[in-house]
Amino acid sequence: MSQPVDSAVDAVRAYIDQHRAAFLDDLAAWLRIPSVSAQPEHAADVHRSAEWLAAKLKETGFSTAEVWPTPGAPAVYAEWPSADPGAPTVLVYGHHDVQPAARADGWDSEPFEPVVKGNRLYARGAADDKGQVFFHLLGVRAHLATTGRTTPAVNLKLLIEGEEESGSPHFRALVEQHAERLAADAVIVSDTGMWSEDTPTVCTGMRGLAECEIRLYGPDQDIHSGSFGGAVPNPATAIGRLVAALHDENGRVAIPGFYDGVIELTDRERELFAELPFDEERWLATAKSHGTAGEAGYSTLERIWARPTAEVNGIGGGYQGAGSKTIIPSSAMVKLSFRLVAGQDPAHIEKIVGDWARAQVPDGIRCEIGFSSATRPCLTPLDHPALQSVVRAMGRAFGKPVRFTREGGSGPAADLQDVLGAPVLFLGISVPSDGWHAPNEKVELDLLLKGVETSAHLWGDLAEHWRHAP
Repeated sequence: MSQPVDSAVDAVRAYIDQHRAAFLDDLAAWLRIPSVSAQPEHAADVHRSAEWLAAKLKETGFSTAEVWPTPGAPAVYAEWPSADPGAPTVLVYGHHDVQPAARADGWDSEPFEPVVKGNRLYARGAADDKGQVFFHLLGVRAHLATTGRTTPAVNLKLLIEGEEESGSPHFRALVEQHAERLAADAVIVSDTGMWSEDTPTVCTGMRGLAECEIRLYGPDQDIHSGSFGGAVPNPATAIGRLVAALHDENGRVAIPGFYDGVIELTDRERELFAELPFDEERWLATAKSHGTAGEAGYSTLERIWARPTAEVNGIGGGYQGAGSKTIIPSSAMVKLSFRLVAGQDPAHIEKIVGDWARAQVPDGIRCEIGFSSATRPCLTPLDHPALQSVVRAMGRAFGKPVRFTREGGSGPAADLQDVLGAPVLFLGISVPSDGWHAPNEKVELDLLLKGVETSAHLWGDLAEHWRHAP
């Protein structure tokens, strides 16, 4: 007979409480390793972080724990097979590299010397992402101890990247290289957060990203605007007109074909977004902005989570110094980024943006367009059984209803979905005040332990309900 829910929750909490001190000591030891992937002087530390994690995973009970090299920083792979025939396979993604940090940046303490103040743990990586990776280690032990199992209820795999804070330049190639070993029925991403301490949420999707730089060339050199102005094309003027043509009067992107394939928000999703305690004035204050803008007919949350966008990230051309210099500049440029939503293909976006940009350029102007590596969007339907398992597990841990969000930014999770063909679920306990990438990054210890609880409940729930998946 299955254990009553309340008893199972109490048992998990009791186990976690017994092991809390050792868990936090181990996490602090990992946080002391300055695994800054963006700084070459810390390359050895990133390797040391990977080796430390692999050893700790072995100690936890994972039968396999390996450090996978890349042309850059190493990743860590681990697996713990279930003894149950037909058990689903779940891959947990996170990263062990961190952002640069120094006391001089404004930290109140040394960023790589963890400090507990009240119920908060301060250190670089406490929330992003070592803390959120590490809660799975105690979570799986709590799962085993409170169910009497010797192996997890699912075939559990972990892939912990070492270059996420450097743009994941080798991540997709790593996933493609090891696709067979990484094969999974679902991917759990623990590099995300919740709405607030009082409002537990699960993210259901992340936008993709395409970026380009457009350069326009006119005269072979800057020329006199009195002698030649009005008679030769001006690349700075052409850039201005191109940017002006990017959106229509309703804030929609005016590039033909841009919305092809976009999966529209359902009425239920819009209702769920509207239920969140969103304070637009506070949000604007955080953004240091004086007003909202965007596509007509959509709320602010809908615009940043579920609608594609085109933004000017930088623009320039001609004389920029003090006073005047009456020239027609020889060149001008603009940097554009496009946030993409489910149903959009980055390759299609690159083609139509290129075609559109070239069509804006007048005769006598040469156009060059260069695109950076793109990131695909990902989205998991609200009724997906694996997502519902995450919601139930988090609900048991927090003891309150779990709401839904999406992520306006972009990340490597979509590569896992694209290469492995598995749905991506987001499980994170970080809150906006944790200060990712900022001085005094911290994690709320109560929430960190709720992450442990959620992980402990999740594996059994997935195993129980996955077989009902259509």
